This record gives sequence, C-alpha cells and structure tokens, in this order.
Amino acid sequence: MQTLTFRTAVIVDDHPLARMAIRSVLTEQNILIQNEFDDGASAFAALQKEMPDIVVVDVEIPGMTGVELVEKLRAKRYPGVLVVVSAKNDRYYSKRCAQAGANAFISKKQGMENVIIALQAAQNGYSYFPFFAEETTEALTDTQRLESLSAQEMKVMSFMLSGLENAQIGELMHISSKTVSTYKTRLMEKLGCKSLIELLSFAHQNKLT
Repeated sequence: MQTLTFRTAVIVDDHPLARMAIRSVLTEQNILIQNEFDDGASAFAALQKEMPDIVVVDVEIPGMTGVELVEKLRAKRYPGVLVVVSAKNDRYYSKRCAQAGANAFISKKQGMENVIIALQAAQNGYSYFPFFAEETTEALTDTQRLESLSAQEMKVMSFMLSGLENAQIGELMHISSKTVSTYKTRLMEKLGCKSLIELLSFAHQNKLT
C-alpha cells in the first residue's frame, strides 16, 4: 500500500461510532486527529484557525450540511483534502459533493477503509467519486433524473425540502424570487413531480431526506 504523506485530520460527524471508525482507519496510517466535531458550525469556526491536511465530514450534521461545509471551506480557500461520507443516496450526494469542491465521496455502506483509497487518489492528484463511473444494467430512472439537475436546481430542491419559501431561498442563494421560481419549475419538470407532496415522496423514496 502506498504510504500517505498526510499528517493531520479533523473529523466532523454527529455519530460517535462513525467518528470512531474514521479515527481508527486514519490513525492506522499514522495520521494525527487534531480535533473532532459533531456539528458543522463549530467545525467551520475552528477550521478558520486549524489547517489540517484532511477534513472528513458526514453529509448530515447539525448546524449546516456537510455539502455546505465543503462549499464554505473552499470559498475560504481551504487547500486540504475534503472527504465526504454518507449513508444516504450515493449517486446523488456524490455529484453534489463533487460540485461543492470535495475531493472524494465515501459510502458508509461500503466501509470506512475506502477513506484511505480516496486519500491515496488525492495524493496522486485525482478525485474519488466511484458512483459516477458505476455502470449498471438496471433502469435508474430516478437516479438519471437527479443527475440531470444543475447545482443551483439541487440547492433549490434542498431548500424546498426544508420548507423554505421562494423569498427565503432567494435571500440565501442571493438570487431573485422569480429566479427561484424558474429553478423550481425546471427541477419539478426534470423529476416528474407535479406538487410539493410528490417531491417530498420522491425525496423520501430516494433517501434524500
């Protein structure tokens, strides 16, 4: 196995057992865990001062999502490796994390050992998003629909699922309510949903919520 040159890491996950599993695989590679957090806001505040080589973050954390944390860190020009882990919809979140600026996406269903594979890829200048390349003979109608959404449409959908109104979404995304409405219309058409109830059902069926 290739020797990793990374030396320090921060773990952000609100599940103690998940943090333990991630800590275990990293410490086996002689990577020092500088800190651990169970919410995104505390992690983001601390990462303004700490500059670990690696941040491993779960998608679903209190305070802000893992995807939002990745976006904020990249906006602040964090230079390290960002690895996102999740037990949710792999293909959907893999794409979201790549668009946000992550280096890798790991499915918790496949084990934390893949974090090391992702770090080896990052060390060699590559990203690690195996679910992009995954091919299957199954009909992936819902997956294909999700993958057709743009980054902005995905954000709008996320806010819709959180119960926010157009004006609130517009304020958070720095766009007009009319633009939000346009994104809503497009994403509903792409997903084949005619109402918010259908969108909520679609999201539940595809483990987006």
